[in-house]
Amino acid sequence: MARILTDSACTCYGLPAIRARWLYPKLCYDNADTDVNTDDHGECNKFYKSYPRNGLAGGILVLWCTHSICLGFHTIPVTEGRNDVFSALYTRFPTAPEIIIYDFACQLAPYCFTREAEFFAHTRFFIDELHAQGHSRCGRACFASNAMCYDARVRAANTSAAECRNKGVWRIRKSVSYM
Repeated sequence: MARILTDSACTCYGLPAIRARWLYPKLCYDNADTDVNTDDHGECNKFYKSYPRNGLAGGILVLWCTHSICLGFHTIPVTEGRNDVFSALYTRFPTAPEIIIYDFACQLAPYCFTREAEFFAHTRFFIDELHAQGHSRCGRACFASNAMCYDARVRAANTSAAECRNKGVWRIRKSVSYM
């Protein structure tokens, strides 16, 4: 495996990079700019294809804690993909978070476990309540609303915190697209 640098010119995280992201040459399409391989999306019907327009950036990926505090961000070159979230977590956090709430968590989990199973061994991935409706073929274990029935930490989390805060980021989308 060869190491690659993932930091873009427009990266700002409260945590310094503590490790580089590996390149996994035996995994088809690893570290591609977009999630181009639909075969590894399982039964999920929420696969978003890339629609790059006019060479503009895809936007900003912001990591939020459940208290709506920004942990950091980076610009996305084309369109948001599982690699953006995986790389941000793996390169910045000494240990993986115990709980990750993300709109495409059903596919982020296998993506992370395939690449760094030991690092994410104690992490649970959940789809936020806002995006859960479109995941009609995903297992109930993927839904934060299901986990709320048995886990007080998930029940106490504002699963829509990121979406609420991203509305503020939306105001600068045009400027960011030229970064």
